[in-house]
Amino acid sequence: MAAVFVTGGAGFIGSALVRQLLAESPYDIVNIDKLTYAGNPESLDGCVADPRYHFSRTDICDRAALDALFAQHRPCGVIHLAAESHVDRSIHSAGEFIQTNIVGTYTLLEAARAYWERLAEPARDAFRFHHVSTDEVFGSLGREGRFAETTAYDPRSPYSASKASSDHLVRAWHHTYGLPIVVSNCSNNYGPRQFPEKLIPLMILNAVAGKPLPIYGTGENVRDWLYVDDHARALHLVFERGAVGSTYCIGGNAEHTNLAVVDTLCGILDELHPRAGGGSYREQKVFVADRPGHDLRYAIDAGKITQKLGWSPRESFMSGLRRTVAWYLANHDWVAHVRNGEYRRWLETHYGSHP
Repeated sequence: MAAVFVTGGAGFIGSALVRQLLAESPYDIVNIDKLTYAGNPESLDGCVADPRYHFSRTDICDRAALDALFAQHRPCGVIHLAAESHVDRSIHSAGEFIQTNIVGTYTLLEAARAYWERLAEPARDAFRFHHVSTDEVFGSLGREGRFAETTAYDPRSPYSASKASSDHLVRAWHHTYGLPIVVSNCSNNYGPRQFPEKLIPLMILNAVAGKPLPIYGTGENVRDWLYVDDHARALHLVFERGAVGSTYCIGGNAEHTNLAVVDTLCGILDELHPRAGGGSYREQKVFVADRPGHDLRYAIDAGKITQKLGWSPRESFMSGLRRTVAWYLANHDWVAHVRNGEYRRWLETHYGSHP
């Protein structure tokens, strides 16, 4: 069976996609991941024994390594998720975002183009390069309206600017060289196995540890929340059935302020894991100085992917949030290994010192 490359497959969304493809597609999956701090191979422990799963610890900026992987596995397509993704980190360390998100995407595009141009028909026509991006490239909304595929770009942070740049590169490689691409832009993902720097897992883990729950500004910033397994299903659909050259916006139709998210999490935790000293976890909330350039609101109009590909979220925000809280409460080892760095030793366990 044909192989599919998933870059960033040890990350939060990438690992959900790898699990989804192994469960619901016939492809061999080649997970290409540099394994930065956010790449956690323990999220893929259940995949290692599958003969259709292959892992390569490779930096997407390494053209020679990418060329070798294309020659070895001869994929029918690439789903590109490898990226630096945390806005706060981009504010303090923008260079890493420029290197991975822009230079890395360029390098991957060139490797994919060189491989694709040598393919014979019908493999050449069937090849797809699916670039996975974010709604943050569109900037900030006011109180009304939603982002759609035709929304003008207006990135506001080093992270979103680097992703906007990579989106433009991918589309340019299609229009200039004919590389068959699809692009998707998603809203905020949440769910099990998300790195604890993100809002929802940070609040869960801080709450049960008795730590403060820091909320930027007044907590009125709004995000559209998308359960990660719903996103993985959408990515699978776009890769297989998306029209070449097209863009698809993927959202959860679940807009909530950051303050409402934290309050809802506290209510679920009060029920599932009551505080030892009594009272509500809401008592641990603290308001901190706002993030520089903090966008007010993001919201996605997912009408196109619903109408064209038949996708819609299966999880409501409340059902997905309950599943997420329950997972973190039940998976102490995963959490502990992230916090103490034990997950970084996964490679030695499974591949030795030279994966």
